[in-house]
Amino acid sequence: MNETAHTLNEQAAADAFNRQAPLFDQLYAEDRIVQYKRERVREHILQYLDPGSAILELNAGTGEDAVFFAGQGHTVHATDISEAMQEKLKEKARHHQLQMLISNEKCSFTELDKLTDRGPYDLIFSNFAGLNCTGELAKVLRSFDALVKPDGLVTLVLLPRFCLWEFLLLFIGKIKTAFRRFSGSKGTKAHIEGQYFRCWYYNPSYIKKELERSFRTISVEGLCTLVPPSYIEKFAERRPGLFGSLKRLESKWKKKWPWRSIGDYYIITLRKKA
Repeated sequence: MNETAHTLNEQAAADAFNRQAPLFDQLYAEDRIVQYKRERVREHILQYLDPGSAILELNAGTGEDAVFFAGQGHTVHATDISEAMQEKLKEKARHHQLQMLISNEKCSFTELDKLTDRGPYDLIFSNFAGLNCTGELAKVLRSFDALVKPDGLVTLVLLPRFCLWEFLLLFIGKIKTAFRRFSGSKGTKAHIEGQYFRCWYYNPSYIKKELERSFRTISVEGLCTLVPPSYIEKFAERRPGLFGSLKRLESKWKKKWPWRSIGDYYIITLRKKA
């Protein structure tokens, strides 16, 4: 895919999230698996983050994570390419009276060299597969070194190229979904609110390799390896006992092979070399 095609795809993704912004919190706020995912990601980050840290958040969406981390006393510069998402984020910061701790900037993660507030930061953070919306992830990763303090962190939540839950859908006839992560360099067609764009899948090994010159990997955890993906609707509500058991098993095995890299997502944290 050439540069023009990548730019058009990025704009299509921005349009999709602009359309979803008014509904986003309503759609996901009460979903117990989405809540579980957010709790896992935040728990993961807080074990490494020093008090009063400066965070650069990519694809910040409506600001759920920005508000959480600001509420913990951190400063957050929240970026997103979607203007509608940015407006929701600003409303949320005002509502929680966190304007002094949350700033925002419309900026694509593929153009971080144009970022107005360049930090440097204690943490670069991207949640829930925002970075899977680009086929230029190497370009994004190369920009991190200049934005992160020595000994600072990068935490990314990404979709790997194999998901056990999705592959098992093969046995109920959902062949296209079961194999969609095997799309390679061309990416896979996705859609939100009727707007189509492409996404790509990246294994932890790809992130490690691209960042190994300046960063060392300190943790990889599988997310929704045993707990099902949130698109399997009402699983937690219909099977609360099983949901609880799967959470406990996932917590036990989240860092072990192969579970750390075959979930719906994985969480990877790297520390910049001093």
